[in-house]
Amino acid sequence: MSAAHIVITGVSRGLGRALVDALAVRFAPTDRAGMADPADADRISGCARSADAIRDLNDRFGAPHRFEALDISDAAAVARWARALLAEAGPPTLLINNAGVINTPAPLHEVPLDEFRRVLDVNVTGTFNTLQALLPAMLDAGRGTIVNLSSGWGRSTAPDVAPYCASKFAIEGLTRALADELPAPLAAVALNPGVIDTDMLRAAFGDGAAGCQDPRDWAERAVPYLLSLGRAQNGVACTVP
Repeated sequence: MSAAHIVITGVSRGLGRALVDALAVRFAPTDRAGMADPADADRISGCARSADAIRDLNDRFGAPHRFEALDISDAAAVARWARALLAEAGPPTLLINNAGVINTPAPLHEVPLDEFRRVLDVNVTGTFNTLQALLPAMLDAGRGTIVNLSSGWGRSTAPDVAPYCASKFAIEGLTRALADELPAPLAAVALNPGVIDTDMLRAAFGDGAAGCQDPRDWAERAVPYLLSLGRAQNGVACTVP
């Protein structure tokens, strides 16, 4: 079986960091004992805006995993990262577009324009940038699954988070349209992760988020599910069980 190459955006905290931690355990060096060729190693590549968090990830996990500080809304930065990543590790077998931000809760008419733009730039344009940079190599390789993180608020609505809802409804549509374009065996899935106690959820719910599931517990269930996704789920609006 060929090595897995998992690419995750938004790895500095929340769901992204929890996924890296859980995957790193799964891909631990003891699982590769006696391996003659380092290219056969399962690996994680990731990015996030926080340089401090990226430094910590590289120090903690090391090769063959690699993490880089960048803003996915910057198309040129994403393209540079993707070129280096592809040259070193090859195309993703699983691409998880996780990076996202939420607006400060407020009625839509009170949301500052710059804040509205930032939510769309990261959540939608950032996902587009990553796909443009990595999808051609996945098509050339003839394999790979794309998971674009959606939300319960990408399939329903709530007051005071209209910009976030708009961004996640856009992810649902973008992913379904992409799924229509992909040749087998590639797949694209919009994934609702569920309700998890993250900084983003606390921004919306305050201390009420503390009663939701811990990201580490969520990742233990999410990783096997994510690794199971493939062509059978192409275009399906999925939810982590």
